[in-house]
Amino acid sequence: MFAAHIRRWKTTVAAVVIGITLPAVVAAPAGATTTPYDDTYYANAMGKTGPALKSSLHGIIRNQSKISYDAVWNALKVADQDPNNTANVILLYSGVSRSKSLNGGAVGNWNREHTWAQSHGNFGTSAGPGTDLHHLRACDVQVNSIRGNKDWDFGGSPVSGASGSYTDSNSFEPRNADKGDVARMILYMAVRYEGGDGWADLEANESTSNGSVPLHGRLSVLKQWNEQDPPSTFEKRRNDVIYNSYQGNRNPFIDHPEWVESIW
Repeated sequence: MFAAHIRRWKTTVAAVVIGITLPAVVAAPAGATTTPYDDTYYANAMGKTGPALKSSLHGIIRNQSKISYDAVWNALKVADQDPNNTANVILLYSGVSRSKSLNGGAVGNWNREHTWAQSHGNFGTSAGPGTDLHHLRACDVQVNSIRGNKDWDFGGSPVSGASGSYTDSNSFEPRNADKGDVARMILYMAVRYEGGDGWADLEANESTSNGSVPLHGRLSVLKQWNEQDPPSTFEKRRNDVIYNSYQGNRNPFIDHPEWVESIW
């Protein structure tokens, strides 16, 4: 248990050594990035911060094309494709490469994980937040069940079938390689769905007992994970696939992870 805590990366670290208190170590904000979309897709957001940036990004990403929940199966086979084996997908929380043909609900299958749990806003699987590929990922059936609708935080016991992930009664901690992915998916949802298009206003907060309200926590932990685990090549490719082939909108926090700190 002690070793597990040593492995964890924390936002602040303070210690007292022989009566001397060491200063807290705080993660530096993600450095500013540039993308080919800054002068076109993101033109109205450039240079903004705080609520003005959040509002501008909402206006940019809100008009995506919507797909059915059945269509999500094939979309994930493309978006989550294993770059080293085109017959497989990479599973969230475990990093396991599994055959695309093993999609379903049985043990050993993979299914459609809503990183923003459906119950946190009661949006189900209708076209809209329930089928938004920017927060849906291929995931092992049993691991998906263990995660359930829990909020996000550090700690707990190791998750069977997902080495490096942990869970307790009300929260889930993904493995280090997926921490930033989860953070950026959750915060995308908090910007995309603001309550003005027939869906609940989704927001991030500090609670790990949100139940059925349209909130997901913990924001401070998600911000930390965004810093700890920058966008990977896999994540960037996925963003491009969703934009070019399915929804016509992007996850701005994959393109500009520094915007997380600018907004929150």
